[in-house]
Amino acid sequence: MMKSVLIAAGLIGLLVSPALGNDRYASRPPVVLSPDLTAPWLNQLGGGVRPVVYQRPAVQPRGFFQRRFFRRAPAVQQVAAVRPGVPVIRHQIEPQYLPQMVDYETKEKPGTIVIDTNNRFLYLVMANGTARRYGVGVGKPGFEWAGAHKITRKSEWPAWTPPSDMIGREAAKGHYLPARMDGGPQNPLGARAMYLGSTLYRIHGTNAPWTIGSAVSSGCIRLRNEDVVDLYERVNVGTRVIVM
Repeated sequence: MMKSVLIAAGLIGLLVSPALGNDRYASRPPVVLSPDLTAPWLNQLGGGVRPVVYQRPAVQPRGFFQRRFFRRAPAVQQVAAVRPGVPVIRHQIEPQYLPQMVDYETKEKPGTIVIDTNNRFLYLVMANGTARRYGVGVGKPGFEWAGAHKITRKSEWPAWTPPSDMIGREAAKGHYLPARMDGGPQNPLGARAMYLGSTLYRIHGTNAPWTIGSAVSSGCIRLRNEDVVDLYERVNVGTRVIVM
């Protein structure tokens, strides 16, 4: 008798448990997924389950606190903090272009300037077979020249009046030069200029010192500002200048 009761109770339990299980999960919560609904593992959810995606609510900026976006810095030159928008040129001048005393054998008299354009050096001839050597920038291809002249004028922080042919060349490239620029740190002639005879050529400073040792000018000889100031103080009007 007892055995029959137990068997009957077991059968009732088997019949009732699926129903209770279905009732228990009849109102199952939605599945929270990432926005990527193309992942292949979603197929395992079965056709009876519709995934629900919860988007992150937009955060509104408040006052001075703005949403920050972190992006990889572009692969360009850094910008100067004191002059936003102006690239910082970190190229350093090569040591051989710094002013230095060297042995220099020549027939020219002390006080003469000799410019070796091929090697980018300017020599101020001194006594006893020596010279003070400076690194220079020279004329780019097509603007090389050679000859002997004298310094006919000296100027501190000279103004710049681009020649008409230069204005035309640059305009053809889309670069428009001013008719005249007052002297100052932004002026391409730099801190000092020494004019050579009646030519358009000068020995002058530069606001682009990283170009020293290169052929980049329209024929003028350029030095770093600190170097052209040093040379300017050592020579006078009438100094002989040989360019070769």
